[in-house]
Amino acid sequence: MTYTEEWVTARACEAYEHGRATFEVRAERSALLVVDMQDEFVRPGWSPFWVPAATRMAPRLGRLVEVCRTAGVPVIWTLFDDTHLGLDRPKALAHLPHADTDWRRPGESEVWGPLGRRPDEVLIRKPSYGAFHDTPLDTVLRNLGRDTVVVTGTLTNYCCGTTARQAYERGYQVVFGSDVTATDDEARQEHELAVLRKGFALVLTAEEIADRLAPARP
Repeated sequence: MTYTEEWVTARACEAYEHGRATFEVRAERSALLVVDMQDEFVRPGWSPFWVPAATRMAPRLGRLVEVCRTAGVPVIWTLFDDTHLGLDRPKALAHLPHADTDWRRPGESEVWGPLGRRPDEVLIRKPSYGAFHDTPLDTVLRNLGRDTVVVTGTLTNYCCGTTARQAYERGYQVVFGSDVTATDDEARQEHELAVLRKGFALVLTAEEIADRLAPARP
């Protein structure tokens, strides 16, 4: 067979738009990652980094958190914070448009209160976009016996997408929540989902994730 340009392009487009990973999602092997749902991104008007779409989707994410708790799926929260006096943060960040503001958080970053993080749930403070970079997340997941991560939070195409890629590279099965992630320019949401869908993750809605993780009904 000769693979024409039209054939390979159509194949790629189909995978970007409709591709589905084929691995099974099981509650006893999964962990929910709630990435950076913190005041500066979710609390309306509080910082120049506010992501309005994250505030809008937070109630849906909160319901998925409850589904996971009921199903015995560990909930792990991450925060993008100023760890180790900033000395563990990639130096290039200071020179990028993301940092072009004088605003500084008044103290440690915190999970947005309405999401109701519980004290018995792991909280990881991270210095960069990906939740695996210079953090104990990989060790935590292996100690929990989990090989599947469900990625939710904000920003879709920064911290969430980077975390999904890092998880994939470490051998995890990655589920990515299409409507429980959010970014600061909603027109870019589907672009990131398309790349993840084709090459890194099983992209599902919160309802689809809940259906796969919820305890079996009699």
